[in-house]
Amino acid sequence: MSEHYFSQKPQTTSSSKTWLYNANGKKYTFTSDVGVFSKNEVDFGSRFLLEQFTPPDIVGDFLDLGCGYGPIGITVADQYKDRHIVMVDINERALELAKKNAAQNTVENITCLQSDKLSAVMDRMFAAIITNPPIRAGKLVVHEMFEQAEQVLVRGGALWVVIQKKQGAPSAKKKLEQLFAEVDTVAKRKGYYIFRAVKV
Repeated sequence: MSEHYFSQKPQTTSSSKTWLYNANGKKYTFTSDVGVFSKNEVDFGSRFLLEQFTPPDIVGDFLDLGCGYGPIGITVADQYKDRHIVMVDINERALELAKKNAAQNTVENITCLQSDKLSAVMDRMFAAIITNPPIRAGKLVVHEMFEQAEQVLVRGGALWVVIQKKQGAPSAKKKLEQLFAEVDTVAKRKGYYIFRAVKV
C-alpha cells in the first residue's frame, strides 16, 4: 500500500526541498519533504485560501486544521500577530517541518500539536478554523473534521475551507449547511471553492 501524506509516521526516505513564497508583499521561506502534502511549492488551494481569509471580529485563537508543513498557519500567524494559531496534523514529519518553518520565518505565536483530526483540541475553543482538508483521506474523514470543527468554534466563529469541485465541493457544502446556519461561497477560481461556515 502506498504511503499518503495523512500517514502518522511517514517511512519514505527524507528528501527535503526549500523555496521562497510571497504573500501580501512579504517573503517566507518554507521547507517541505516527501511524505508530506505539496513538496515543491505552496499549493494553489492553500494560496487561494490565504488570499481570501479574513479574521472574525470576535476574539480568540485560530486553528490550522491539517497544517502540513505549515504554510497557512505560519502566514496567518505572521499577518495577525495579536492572535495565537494552533496548528494540528496527524503526520509527525509534517509537524516537525511546521516547527522548523515557523522558526526560520521567526513566527512565534503558534503551537504545533499532533492530532487525529481535532482529537487533541476538543477541549479548546476557536474564533476561526482554516483548513485545506486531506481529500485523499476520504469524504467520511473530511466530513468528521467539519463536525468536530463546529463543536470547537465559539459563536460567531467561522470555518474556512478550500476544496476543488471535482474533489467534492458540492457534497462538502451540503455537509456544512447541515452543520452551520450560515454558509457562504466566498470565492471560486480554477475549479477551487472557498467556503466560510459561521457558527451562529
